[in-house]
Amino acid sequence: MNYVLSLVKEIITKRKLIWDLAKADFRKRFVGSYFGIVWMFIQPIVTVLIYALIFGEYGFKSAPPVPAPYVLWLVPGIVPWFFFSEALNTGTGCLQEYSYLVKKVVFPVEVLPLIKLLSCALVHGFFILIMFGVNLCYGWWPMVTWVQVLYYSFAASMLALGISYFTCSVNVFFKDMAQIVSICLQFGMWLVPIMYDESMFTSRAPWLASLFKINPFYYIVVGYRDSMLTGNWFWERPKLTLYYWVVTAAVLLIGLKMFKRLRPHLSDVL
Repeated sequence: MNYVLSLVKEIITKRKLIWDLAKADFRKRFVGSYFGIVWMFIQPIVTVLIYALIFGEYGFKSAPPVPAPYVLWLVPGIVPWFFFSEALNTGTGCLQEYSYLVKKVVFPVEVLPLIKLLSCALVHGFFILIMFGVNLCYGWWPMVTWVQVLYYSFAASMLALGISYFTCSVNVFFKDMAQIVSICLQFGMWLVPIMYDESMFTSRAPWLASLFKINPFYYIVVGYRDSMLTGNWFWERPKLTLYYWVVTAAVLLIGLKMFKRLRPHLSDVL
């Protein structure tokens, strides 16, 4: 618990520095690019279109479990995954990228994964607006629960941050960690019912319902869909909410503990 309190204190003290570095990291992605920020949207939008065509009305014709077009059901599931996977990928390599800051004795290295997370959150904010726009284009009027997307975004951030503290510190000593994270994310996308309805499997094997829910990101996906489509609040899933935050807290504590243990040796290796 002391690790978390120490991190919170560091964030409050260095909040302006963190925000300035996050904005600089966001701008740095598009330096020298002719189309600039446009590239940020092209790959995710193309991915959504491909999945919508393959699994939607023109491909397998998957029927979502709610009375809505497939694309409206797909987008709230895949948007948080884009955020989570990008935050984890960039967070894993943040110490190497900012090695010149790690070597400075006075710099609070603990904030580097947070800087990457905030940079990804800026991108995620644009995609949330696009998600709202897609719903409006299909004639779905805003609901009060749309604001709940902010809560689930924060929840996904805490999980990504906890894992990032572990992976970024280990990655300095074990360079294969970045590849392991990338492969796990590729598999992980299919272990969560993002493109498909879980009932495809649970109708034949009911025990798989519990297996799906073991994955903490399941909570984020169903939460986004609750917020955007069904109008349910997070407290209507009390057991899942409690499970998610217990797991996330454990991941954050383990990640911070590993980071603190390896922190004294980072500058020597880098």
